[in-house]
Amino acid sequence: MKRPPLPFTSRQTRGEAVAALVYLPLHAVLLPLLLSFLLLNFFPESSTAVFNLIYYALGAVYMLCFELRFLRRDFDPLCDRPIRCLTEVFIGYGLMLGMNLAVNLGLSLLPADNPNNAAVMDMAGSELGTVSAMAVFLAPLVEELMFRGAVFGRLRRRSRALAYGASMLLFSVYHVWSFALLDPRQLIYLVQYLPASFVLCRCYERTDSIWGPIFLHMLINGISLSVISSLGEYLCLIL
Repeated sequence: MKRPPLPFTSRQTRGEAVAALVYLPLHAVLLPLLLSFLLLNFFPESSTAVFNLIYYALGAVYMLCFELRFLRRDFDPLCDRPIRCLTEVFIGYGLMLGMNLAVNLGLSLLPADNPNNAAVMDMAGSELGTVSAMAVFLAPLVEELMFRGAVFGRLRRRSRALAYGASMLLFSVYHVWSFALLDPRQLIYLVQYLPASFVLCRCYERTDSIWGPIFLHMLINGISLSVISSLGEYLCLIL
């Protein structure tokens, strides 16, 4: 018998949502510019991988300062329904693989690769441990609290379709906008992030806990980095 969907009760308080939404433009635009200036002028020997590790570590500290109570509240549903939550995580991963196959077949006709994935693969090739710490543990925490916790969670009360659409679009644009500034054609690669963003929203909704998409995000990046280290290819890194 099909299980009925859980009611979606996960909520950030107004203050928690504001804190996460305020950090979004800081994380996407201002913090990278500030760190680039500081590292280039005072620590020019620092690698790109170290730069990104610091970048996400600062984000994780910020989130733990302002979102710790939300993370604690949403841990209870995870403990109440661990098998269901784990099942949704793996179902989400399987759905993403299927949707990615269709998307990547279409993008394979393009002459160039996704610049974000190419950059991460370059970093992983020389500093896999640093990139793994950033991609598997830090990025999922920071990004899920912004794009799922704040954007999807707040809009879900008003419109389910709007919550999915806004969270998916913002998450996808976030990964390619800096490359698109130099070449607007790079915006086409945002479609590569739509499947992952969809399943992350779905996982959040169906587990009723922000920990669901956090763990799914960790799984996606962890498996992708394992493939990079062993085969020199990627499945779907969504750092």
